Amino acid sequence: MNMKEYIEEAESALLHTYNRYQIVWDKGDGVYMYDMEGKKYLDFVSGIAVFALGYNNKAYNDALKAQIDKVIHTSNYYYNVPAIEAAKKLQKISGMDRVFFTNSGAEAVEGAIKAARKYAYLKDGTTDHEIIAMEHSFHGRTMGALSVTGNPKYREAFQPMIGNIKFAQMNDFDSVLAQVTDKTCAIMFETVQGEGGIYPATEEFLKKVKALCEERDILLILDEIQCGMGRTGYMYAWQRYGVKPDIMTTAKALGCGIPVGAFLMTEKVAQNSLTAGDHGTTYGGNPLACAAISKVIDLFEEQKVLENVNEVGAYLAGKLDELVVKYDVVKAHRGVGLMQGLECEIPVSEIINKAIEKGLLLINAGTQIIRFIPSLIITKEHVDDMMKILEECLAEVSK
Repeated sequence: MNMKEYIEEAESALLHTYNRYQIVWDKGDGVYMYDMEGKKYLDFVSGIAVFALGYNNKAYNDALKAQIDKVIHTSNYYYNVPAIEAAKKLQKISGMDRVFFTNSGAEAVEGAIKAARKYAYLKDGTTDHEIIAMEHSFHGRTMGALSVTGNPKYREAFQPMIGNIKFAQMNDFDSVLAQVTDKTCAIMFETVQGEGGIYPATEEFLKKVKALCEERDILLILDEIQCGMGRTGYMYAWQRYGVKPDIMTTAKALGCGIPVGAFLMTEKVAQNSLTAGDHGTTYGGNPLACAAISKVIDLFEEQKVLENVNEVGAYLAGKLDELVVKYDVVKAHRGVGLMQGLECEIPVSEIINKAIEKGLLLINAGTQIIRFIPSLIITKEHVDDMMKILEECLAEVSK
């Protein structure tokens, strides 16, 4: 079948919950994707910030193949070596104490919420505790994760959500303080908002919220699902300011393509929250997923990924700043590392579609923001190639 026929087959078989671009992928290599017809695309999406090491990384592929030949799944009634090794490495790069492996970012958020509520329950025996989340946030599509996602359009058809969730404004400490009561058990936000428009938490905001949490024994939950695993130039974005959370979620680039996530916590939370029987997962922490995590962490160090993110991320940011000056249609630029956003005066769908036609993959973050979340191994030359195509698109929509 050709690409058009495959798309027709998909539309008759798959539940239509995505408005997909009209492309059927055949393979990926490095920072490029190839469709079924052999067309080559420079990828600045990386599977939505997943393929940090690029496509077809031989060392990563070989590690997974070797594990497949051993054992893929055992269940959590037993120990397995890859899970133990992955947990120890994740402890080291995160500075956190305890790890629970999940299958996705949304599941990691669910676990974080449960841990926070159990922590509060053990303190006073009540179940009416509150969580403060942020407006314009995105934490996932499951019911708990959706409940703390600060966008009403995602929630309205699925009410009622889980109860006792309040919303404050990102980087507005007074708005957070106004929501705090003696029932507040956790304050939760993305260290860098992704879907909400690429808004990093400021150092001042992080430190004030952290101090508030310590003063009142409220748990700070940081969602590092998209901004973590090196994307901002640190393994986790909070490490830039040294504001350590009590609970942290991670996923996406953690497995570089294998579906996996995790929530992590300090020893204090671990000793005063979830115990045997409180939480579980059939697939979470299986040997194949954990072999992927373990190899990803090794390759980050071997390939000096953080150094590349800081160098190329600064170069990309400078190039995007130039567009703000050069094109009236471009309103603003913000971001950190290789997580950048370009805010436009118009909806960006036309720009993205034009880029795809020219062999460049971009995605949005809201209606008027182009999001740049490429593999973390891109070079300055790749940035230059991207900019050439993007400028062509901007020039065309500016006519």
